Amino acid sequence: MPELPDTRASLLVRVSDPGDDEAWREFTAIYRPAVYRLGRRRGLQDADADDLAQRVLLAVSQKIADWRPTSPKASFRGWLAAVTGNAIVNALTRVGVAPGKGGTSVVERLAKQPGRDESLPEFDEEFRRALFRRASEEIRQEFHESTWQAFWMTAVEGLAVEAAAERLKKSAGVIYASRSRVMRRLREKVEELNV
Repeated sequence: MPELPDTRASLLVRVSDPGDDEAWREFTAIYRPAVYRLGRRRGLQDADADDLAQRVLLAVSQKIADWRPTSPKASFRGWLAAVTGNAIVNALTRVGVAPGKGGTSVVERLAKQPGRDESLPEFDEEFRRALFRRASEEIRQEFHESTWQAFWMTAVEGLAVEAAAERLKKSAGVIYASRSRVMRRLREKVEELNV
């Protein structure tokens, strides 16, 4: 899967300014859901994953002004993935050892966590999902409902073009054109939001 472009430096600068609330809202709208879902995937309960997201964002807010890439290949997302991974390990070790269910225990979950120096490949996947959701929400009102439905049915739900055309009472050509227009705009929005 191709890598997304590196973090938009302008947003990092804006987020490091404590007075730029809009930058922080934009930043958290993308990253908070990614961190939360990653915590859930790693075995945290809902409240613990929510706490994880808060802790990670707090750490970012405290360190963002000082963050600098340590090498030419270093990225902000890589640093954030490491911070998230460390926070997950910390969260799992803070959880009291409760009786295991189905052979699952905190020790087993910890053993499955990457080391502190390993990256979290799931972080990029969760980031892409969060970015897609945010971009979709922002552009949806730009399209007529049937155009959006043609895109959603075929590109997201995986419905065949012919089936979508039948449901929407449109030609297959209209479905293809609708999907293409939405996808083009979605790519533009993702590029704009990509942090």
